[in-house]
Amino acid sequence: MTTLTAYKKHLQEIGKLESAISLLHWDQRTYLPQKGLAARALVLGKLARIAFELLVSDKLGHYLEELETQDDLSLEEQASIRVVGKAYRRHKSIPPDIYEQFTIAQSRSESAWEQAKKTSDFELFRPHLQKMVDFSRQFAQLYGYETNPYDALLEEYEPGMTTEQLRSVIEPLRKKLVPFIKRLREEGTRPRTEILDGTFPIDKQEELSLRVLKAMGYDFSAGRLDTTVHPFTISTGPQDTRVTTRFIGDNLFSGISSTMHEGGHALYGQGIPPELHWSGLDGGASFGIHESQSRMWENMIGKQLPFLKFFQPILASVFPEFAHTRPETLYNALNTVTPSLIRIEADEVTYNLHIMLRFELEEQLINGRISITDLPEVWKDAMKRYLGVVPKDDAHGVLQDVHWSTGMFGYFPSYMLGNLYAAQIFAKVREEIPDLDEQIANGKLVVLLSWLRKQVHRFGKTYEPQELLQRITGERLNPSYFTRYITDKYSQIYKL
Repeated sequence: MTTLTAYKKHLQEIGKLESAISLLHWDQRTYLPQKGLAARALVLGKLARIAFELLVSDKLGHYLEELETQDDLSLEEQASIRVVGKAYRRHKSIPPDIYEQFTIAQSRSESAWEQAKKTSDFELFRPHLQKMVDFSRQFAQLYGYETNPYDALLEEYEPGMTTEQLRSVIEPLRKKLVPFIKRLREEGTRPRTEILDGTFPIDKQEELSLRVLKAMGYDFSAGRLDTTVHPFTISTGPQDTRVTTRFIGDNLFSGISSTMHEGGHALYGQGIPPELHWSGLDGGASFGIHESQSRMWENMIGKQLPFLKFFQPILASVFPEFAHTRPETLYNALNTVTPSLIRIEADEVTYNLHIMLRFELEEQLINGRISITDLPEVWKDAMKRYLGVVPKDDAHGVLQDVHWSTGMFGYFPSYMLGNLYAAQIFAKVREEIPDLDEQIANGKLVVLLSWLRKQVHRFGKTYEPQELLQRITGERLNPSYFTRYITDKYSQIYKL
């Protein structure tokens, strides 16, 4: 057996374990009975440790050392060795015992967060969050960093990005968004939204979501749709990428938007070619690039007039009260700008402010500049500074997101980057598909999917995010595409 063959076989063994772990995570967040949580944490801890030990094994290290000197490898093989090699060296610094303890604590923490959110009881969650922060600080020290421990965590989600680079994007973006939001509120004509009021049975909402996913090109023979507290998408292995969503009885488009968002993630997962499966490349180039796909489908398709022209007859067939509603009326109503408490319900204009807030707080948490005990009040103060609204309780404030419960510090910036990447990529889509709006209005959403398959999905992790963006658009990250998209769209809607 050649070293390359042995290397690929080793990665397959890791992939099989990760597949089982993903399935158990999916079950825990969808159907697992409450009393099964304690045992599930131990099972996940054990499987995660076995996979982790394979990832940091000396055997894999020897394979990598030998293969890194070979010059006859394919582009994909070279990329696999680069990506796996980085993960190997990064995680080699963490003792397996600590990783198993972290995985067990992670599972317990997520369950505690779910209960705490239901009862709006931060104190129930506080000790678990403290453990996640402590583990994250410990990991940052073990990974190593030059100036800021937060950089070591950020690398996990957005390779090559640093705290200072983020700040260099955030500050000018905030200086443009905040005055524009003020101008919309003070000078603009706010669209009427009463057309969206009503009570909408959950089973019919689910029917709509299934039809939308099908129109987007989602392959139901390689996935499924379920509901959960906090929507997510997960690949449990090759040809199995699952979508979850959340329905609200009096907010019809919340569920549709959530489904399109998660569907965007899922289409990326389903678009990874078979030759990249279990190679270390069978994922998105980064979490930000992944988020660009979900935000593009949710906002640049789902909340645009061409899609609503296609969607309105489908909507009316399920909810007859929309039979005489013009697509233009839906478009205006769906694109109002209101500073809100909940990130996942935020409009396109204010959304990034939610991310800036979370970046600020978690960077301070990791550096010990704020304490866990003070976090609920610090959150309220930050909400007032960034968005001018204050949560009435912790469920609508510090407890609203699942991410910190699983120790995912460094993840939130990828949401903002995803918006910026999406606008830049979508500008290229419009350039290369000039009749895109007409095609979408006629229900041919797959024209966009085909373009994304060719330009984004098929590469998996072959290229790092900035390199991939350069290949797609001809330049690295340029936030001006996002600000231009936002100001053009909402100036027209608000009649500025």
